[in-house]
Amino acid sequence: MEKQSIPLQLVLGSSSIYRRELLQRLQIPFETANPEIDEAPLLGETPEATALRLAKTKARAVASTFPEALIIGADQVAVLNGVQLGKPLNHANAIKQLHFMRGKEVVFYTAVSLFNSRNNHMQTRIVPFCIKFRQLSDQQILNYLNKEQPYHCAGSAKSEGLGIALIERMTGEDPNALIGLPMIALIDMLTNEGMAIV
Repeated sequence: MEKQSIPLQLVLGSSSIYRRELLQRLQIPFETANPEIDEAPLLGETPEATALRLAKTKARAVASTFPEALIIGADQVAVLNGVQLGKPLNHANAIKQLHFMRGKEVVFYTAVSLFNSRNNHMQTRIVPFCIKFRQLSDQQILNYLNKEQPYHCAGSAKSEGLGIALIERMTGEDPNALIGLPMIALIDMLTNEGMAIV
């Protein structure tokens, strides 16, 4: 008689509350784990390469804790005129970022990886999303930052919150990617691993 394989648990390798909220939409039980990795880009690395590398690294970083799991890793890099825009982390940096971005188009590269820690199979995809920011006044930038304080968001704006007021136009295949987790691509990956979503 053939031995039944134990179903793999689903793990989100991220401490992001935004990614957790997105994954909860699938109504599948999952655990979260903080991968605790260095997220600095490597010298000469393209934004897409940075996002892809970090998404894979995050997924692998928690594999030793979850040897029988499907582990999700994700990372996002924002780019304007070849300059990578990370998380501002404080008010002064957020002001600089929004001054730099106003009236311009910023590309957000969001990578998602799904790592099967049972058989070492890795799937990875990058989803670009373009945002054209409004020509914001200094006062509008200050008003926004004082209200939302998006200091842990790449590009200093939360599109799922008040940050939508800073945006003139959005272009891309999956708006969830902008929030931090490309759900359409992830569903394809989970389906490839035999997980029924609906």
